Amino acid sequence: MPRLRLGQVDYLNCLPVYHALEEGLLEGDFVLVKGTPARLNKLFLQGYLDVTPISSIEYARNVDKCLILPNMSVSADGKVESILFFSHLPPTELEGKKVCVTTSSATSVALLRILFEHYYHVEVEIQPTPPHLETMLAGADGALLIGDDAMQARYALHDKNIIVTDLGESWKQFTGEKMVYAVWVVSSAVANANPETVNQIANLLYQSKMIGLSRRNELVDKAHARTHLPRGLLDNYFDTIHHGLGEDERRALLTFFDYAYKSGIIEERVKLKIWGEL
Repeated sequence: MPRLRLGQVDYLNCLPVYHALEEGLLEGDFVLVKGTPARLNKLFLQGYLDVTPISSIEYARNVDKCLILPNMSVSADGKVESILFFSHLPPTELEGKKVCVTTSSATSVALLRILFEHYYHVEVEIQPTPPHLETMLAGADGALLIGDDAMQARYALHDKNIIVTDLGESWKQFTGEKMVYAVWVVSSAVANANPETVNQIANLLYQSKMIGLSRRNELVDKAHARTHLPRGLLDNYFDTIHHGLGEDERRALLTFFDYAYKSGIIEERVKLKIWGEL
């Protein structure tokens, strides 16, 4: 088959998985396609990517089109440091207010909707907006940013009246569960036609992840060069973000999908279809 088209979220949360591939420490017959989560979701669902991290909520919406690769996720247990809601008022006091949400994300927007409905118990007007904090807050009472945008906005924030809410921490307080923001998937068409290729790419991604996790100093240096954020902050972030998909993460995913169903974000409850476990 042609070279695999492999999506890469162009945020620090995926750097541990892709560092070894970017640096040529592992070889494989693939081409990397970088982008925001929203862009990669779109490319995958349109058939332009074969394997990619996909927003968890988009997996739930398209479970018939893909299979989850084992041992891979973007997740955190409580604070995530890069899914942040900035607001002029506490979230519980935003009844009837407008909040802007980044156009770069899908799962985080769904998570915010769930928290507003089931945890904060307020109804807000949600407006998708390009990810620029000052512009977002100029016309709204709250703003959701993700990834590097969120981390840089928080580091640069000088207005002490702006409240910063970590959605991973709020989800943990609400449910007691971890939060899984993305999973790696392969298209069902590729999996059916080339099962051995899927085994190879699944193993390659896992190996790349393990190499990346073993080279923390290199990750921090690369992240610092890219974002200019302090090395100590970045080192802490790579402790915060996780990439496994064990029983806790699977239960957390199903809990998230259950609330998404209750909120009308997805039309039916979802089961996890994981490659090698069917």
